[in-house]
Amino acid sequence: MLKKLTVALSERSYPIYIGQNILTNFQSFPLKSGERVLIATNDTIAPLYLNAVEKMLEENGVKVDTVVVPDGEKYKTIETWNTILTSLLAKNHTRNSVLIALGGGVIGDVVGFAAACYQRGIRFIQVPTTLLSQVDSSVGGKTAINHPLGKNMIGAFYQPQAVVIDINCLKTLPQRELSAGLAEVIKYGIIMDQDFFNWLEQHIEDLLALEPNAMSYCIAHCCELKAKIVAADETEQDLRAILNLGHTYGHAIEAELGYGNWLHGEAISVGMLMAAQSAKLLGHFKESNINRIKQLLIRAKLPVTKPEMMSTESYITHMLRDKKVLSGKLRLVLPFEIGQVQVIDDVNQEIVLQSIELCQ
Repeated sequence: MLKKLTVALSERSYPIYIGQNILTNFQSFPLKSGERVLIATNDTIAPLYLNAVEKMLEENGVKVDTVVVPDGEKYKTIETWNTILTSLLAKNHTRNSVLIALGGGVIGDVVGFAAACYQRGIRFIQVPTTLLSQVDSSVGGKTAINHPLGKNMIGAFYQPQAVVIDINCLKTLPQRELSAGLAEVIKYGIIMDQDFFNWLEQHIEDLLALEPNAMSYCIAHCCELKAKIVAADETEQDLRAILNLGHTYGHAIEAELGYGNWLHGEAISVGMLMAAQSAKLLGHFKESNINRIKQLLIRAKLPVTKPEMMSTESYITHMLRDKKVLSGKLRLVLPFEIGQVQVIDDVNQEIVLQSIELCQ
């Protein structure tokens, strides 16, 4: 069964298709016979899905080129971005060509940024294959590459033409990657949907077991929440910032340890607990709610303590480079209740340091 959602952005609105075995369903792709595409994927996903997608498109009259790049967060770089652009140029693609991002969040972000830049912008389609990318990064048009001094610091807001989510792709996902995706799922419950958080407490084992009905509901609901936020605040001027719960702390972990040593979702798991501790120290959040979040993260097989090899002070250096910092002052998304967060400006660094210490 195919479910269709819409990201409502006026003339730039686009569909999100969610279903099983839709990776090779041509009706899910906004393409026509005679068009040219470049499928960009990585060397983990290529052996699993590239041939099937390529064959389906060619059988429907689409002219297909491909480029395969290395897999992993450490390759979310200007070099990988340039490899995709070079492939477009070498194969004489035009402004009418379409890029297809076949892979997880790294591929989606790098390919989206390449699409935003190539000849000042060409169409692209997100085909996310990991849980994290299906529930979060493929929706909303945030595209970027990393810099050694900061995560996602070079990029653009650039919306796809469509998002095609085949939940069967999760069957080939390693357990660690599945859990990393659940961190972003749990985030949605904390920031804006207490009922969904309650549902996750009842069904987290079903999601770990890839139970189809539970997973379909979970992905669709997360996409609905994300689409609602993006439609209200596309370029993160206000409301969309709440999606960054735990990210300022988590990005510091990723940057300090080297991208890919901790998965993004793993870093966000600990980052959300650090944010919760900050909220508690400021008098906004109950200890009992911290315990509920912690227990759910543990059941999702996610880390709940900070990396042993990372000093508390090293967080501040990275956090002050975060995109949400205003005039050198830390700006954090903090929970007030499960299902409600607020953006707090100028959080005292001592509070931040204490919060980090409480997560060891």
